[in-house]
Amino acid sequence: MTNETSFTFGGEIVWRPSPETIARSNLQKFMSKHGLASFDELMSRSTTETAWFTESVLKFLDIRFQKPYTAIVDLSRGIQWPRWCVGGMLNIAHNCVDKYYGTEAGKRTAALYESEDGKTRSLTYNQLYIEVNHCANMLRVRGLKKGDAIGLFMPMNPEIVVALLAIAKIGGIVLPLFSGYGASAIASRLNDAGAKALFTADGVRRRGNLVALKPIADEAAAQTPTLQEMFVVKQTGNPVAMRAGRDHWWHEEMPHQSQFAALEPTSAEDPLMIIYTSGTTGKPKGAVHTHCGFPVKSAQDMAFGVDVQRDDVLYWMTDMGWMMGPWQVFGVTLLGATMFLYDGAPDWPGPDRLWQMVSRHRVTALGVSPTLIRALIKFGDEPVKKHDLSSLRCFASTGEPWNPDPWLWLFNTVGGGRLPIINYSGGTEISGGIVMGNPLMPLKPCAFSAPCPGLAADVFDEEGQPVRNRVGELVIRNAWIGMTRGFWKDPKRYEETYWSRWKDVWVHGDWAAIDDDGQWYILGRSDDTIKIAGKRLGPAEVESILVSHPAVSEAAAIAVPDAVKGSEVVCFCVLKPDHSPSDELRDALKERVAAELGKPLKPRDIKFVRDLPKTRNAKVMRRVIRAAYLGQEAGDTSSLENPMAVEEIRLLGG
Repeated sequence: MTNETSFTFGGEIVWRPSPETIARSNLQKFMSKHGLASFDELMSRSTTETAWFTESVLKFLDIRFQKPYTAIVDLSRGIQWPRWCVGGMLNIAHNCVDKYYGTEAGKRTAALYESEDGKTRSLTYNQLYIEVNHCANMLRVRGLKKGDAIGLFMPMNPEIVVALLAIAKIGGIVLPLFSGYGASAIASRLNDAGAKALFTADGVRRRGNLVALKPIADEAAAQTPTLQEMFVVKQTGNPVAMRAGRDHWWHEEMPHQSQFAALEPTSAEDPLMIIYTSGTTGKPKGAVHTHCGFPVKSAQDMAFGVDVQRDDVLYWMTDMGWMMGPWQVFGVTLLGATMFLYDGAPDWPGPDRLWQMVSRHRVTALGVSPTLIRALIKFGDEPVKKHDLSSLRCFASTGEPWNPDPWLWLFNTVGGGRLPIINYSGGTEISGGIVMGNPLMPLKPCAFSAPCPGLAADVFDEEGQPVRNRVGELVIRNAWIGMTRGFWKDPKRYEETYWSRWKDVWVHGDWAAIDDDGQWYILGRSDDTIKIAGKRLGPAEVESILVSHPAVSEAAAIAVPDAVKGSEVVCFCVLKPDHSPSDELRDALKERVAAELGKPLKPRDIKFVRDLPKTRNAKVMRRVIRAAYLGQEAGDTSSLENPMAVEEIRLLGG
């Protein structure tokens, strides 16, 4: 790629798996079963023999069909529109819940829950089966049926797991919604899908304060003509208005239902879920997923990457409105493991809350975001050291590119230099990861060990040629079972978004690089790219330099127009509590970037802010920062948790 910057990340390998870790792993068991001598051999065969690999995964996960498929995949409509498990009948709820009932597996814990005020609950797989059936019958009594879209606007509690699986059981279409959405964001998604019903709660506690959800749901329902039913969980006990004939209390309706419910016959390719993702335009994209797609890919990645097994407790800090919420539910239940759920702030009432919960519930696999770790570092090591974290077997992370300093803090301070950080990157339209760490491969800071098995991933230059040690576009050159079945009611937008640049190549929209050791790095969205005087770099390269300064807690770098260079860098920094903005600090940070990246990449300006605009899943929204700073339309901002941060940046605008 001409005039491109060389790849600047890398470093030494800091973790290697022990023989015991390798022998225990699902990935090694899968490879041994199929006579594969190395991970490279697995990658080669899984990406050239798609049907063999997919069928092998289905069998490894014990995915049971109500009617067998006649072919694994049909590519007659092109790589963009494959049909999977052709002719097969599969309702995924059977595999997540029903098949465990009355067996030894039914006695295991499916879900552990803790509320922000410290109350705890749990459900075994037998109990989950009964609750899902109660809920499925409650839906059917109210006239809801196969093909009806039903929204989930709830806290991360056991009821949201029950509701999700019950919608699947009746053949409905799940619409996961962020619990932090406003009414208009909810209404736009409900209307797009023609939703018939909505699950919500009276409210939820966040940092000790009541956040009322039911009034927001009511306002959204008033804007949704197709909505006929609303089911309300009593979570906090705050008074709410109930509309007669439409609104139903969960605790009043559920006990009257039968504990047995018929499994709705569904095709393997029937729609299971529409997950809306924010776009750079105002209209969100509705990624369509099927019974044999999203859940299978979720469980595959969870098994082969995070190595979740039946005795594991997985806690991924997420909301159901982000794909990692359904990912956790489907993946954990297909593997017969245990999920931990929490619906409060991770640093409330004290900075050790996260570590306290890991210790109390014996969490073995902890999924975090880099942004969260950057926020927790400011509290120092003491909140970590005061808790017994010996249950942890690994960390996992997704949502944002890492910077080396916070990665190493998690690895060394929290993990004692012993636990791998399974880095994971992909997207809603992928049903999980494109690249991921795994228990067989060594790790470098901030890196991904390899592509996920079954995905022919690569990094292309501007001419569509593979590159190494250079920043390029992350692409996929084959079909996989988890890929979205297009955007809801908008197939053309789907094709234009992912398939229009190079023939039969999925262009994901991320900058990536592969180093000499075959380790992968994600450097941010390609539409966040900074290009100065012909030199291109990802924002993570600048941000890593800034957060390595002892005064800086978080940073975001954007490109702004420049008449001579084309673009220049402007950076936004959140300082640690014991540091204050100053011209001296601003100049020091500018010089720090220039010293490491070269004088042409010295930032035009450093802006000090109280917060950076983030989604509920802690993803920094650089496109929103750039639009606000330049006084442009910010596009879809409905998933932002802290909209006031946008106004602060707008006031600083250039």
